[in-house]
Amino acid sequence: MSVAPKFLFVPVSCEEGIGEYMRSTIVADEIMQRWPQAQVEFVLNSRAPYAKHCPYPTHLVNDTPTKRVKEVNQLVSQLKPDLVIFDAAGRKAQLKHANRSGAKVVFISQHKRKRARGMKLERALVTDSHWVVQPEFVIGDISRFERFKLNLINRAEPIFTGSIFARPDSALQHALQQEYGLEPKGYLLYSAGSGGHYVGSTLAAERFAQVAQACYRETGIPSVMVFGPNYPKALRRLEGVVAIERLSSLEFINLLDGAAGAVLSGGDTLLQAIALKVPTLAVAVSKDQPKRIERCVKRGLALSCDLELDAMCAQVQRLLEPQTTQELAAKMDREAEAKGLDICMAEIERLLGLVGER
Repeated sequence: MSVAPKFLFVPVSCEEGIGEYMRSTIVADEIMQRWPQAQVEFVLNSRAPYAKHCPYPTHLVNDTPTKRVKEVNQLVSQLKPDLVIFDAAGRKAQLKHANRSGAKVVFISQHKRKRARGMKLERALVTDSHWVVQPEFVIGDISRFERFKLNLINRAEPIFTGSIFARPDSALQHALQQEYGLEPKGYLLYSAGSGGHYVGSTLAAERFAQVAQACYRETGIPSVMVFGPNYPKALRRLEGVVAIERLSSLEFINLLDGAAGAVLSGGDTLLQAIALKVPTLAVAVSKDQPKRIERCVKRGLALSCDLELDAMCAQVQRLLEPQTTQELAAKMDREAEAKGLDICMAEIERLLGLVGER
């Protein structure tokens, strides 16, 4: 294959979450780093606020792409991609159509139910590589029956990639810290995900921002609050808090890597912080997050609490204690790995025969 392969990313996209889209952009950015002549395009929900900021050519549909079977299939026929990556997205008919069109098909799952769906016979038969973007300790291994079914149809088992994120870059990290007036390991990073999550009637991002300001007043440690592209309000000035609307995935990773600690939701950023060995307080902002947080806390990899001001402030104080930091660091040294992106790139190289064509 030439060094100009065509990629089509089809992530779940909606007005609330952003994790699948961010993960897809991370993979896309790495593809462009390795094969600058590659063609990368996205299919996104027109209602997702971040769709207008996508750095790649984007095809908009009037719902999450999973529900727009005909439109996505037409795009595949029109664009003729070499590889289609369905990130937690895709009906069976869409995967089948991509396969029949000659594309290699990657399916990404992030929890047991989605992983099980990806291993159903008709889907597995048209999936060339299934990536599980969770550590095995979070999601558990596949069952004996699932392994038997895959062996029966001669399909590979899902690959545990763990969290996928861009590598920190020291020059960019220094530049960002200079831009925002931060000292290395001298600030806390707060992020409630996309910024569009409500817990009851409370915007999770607003509660995180309240905690950031309260903890600054208590400790004097400055904070960075990333509100997220789906946050629906204008940003307010907060004492001791650098308020940022949105960051690219690479900018976020660099600010996270340079932080003394982080207060995060229970999505991908929690696993990224663990891989980077950043002490973290995790607070669930959506229904799929409590179990993931619980697994991490049980292994001593993070602290957690409910989305309550006093509880969060108390846990931030605990997070800053040297004993807590040392205990978390010791556990993370044993568990943390940051190889997810390398695993994905190796799979893409294998699927498209691109080894040695960087």
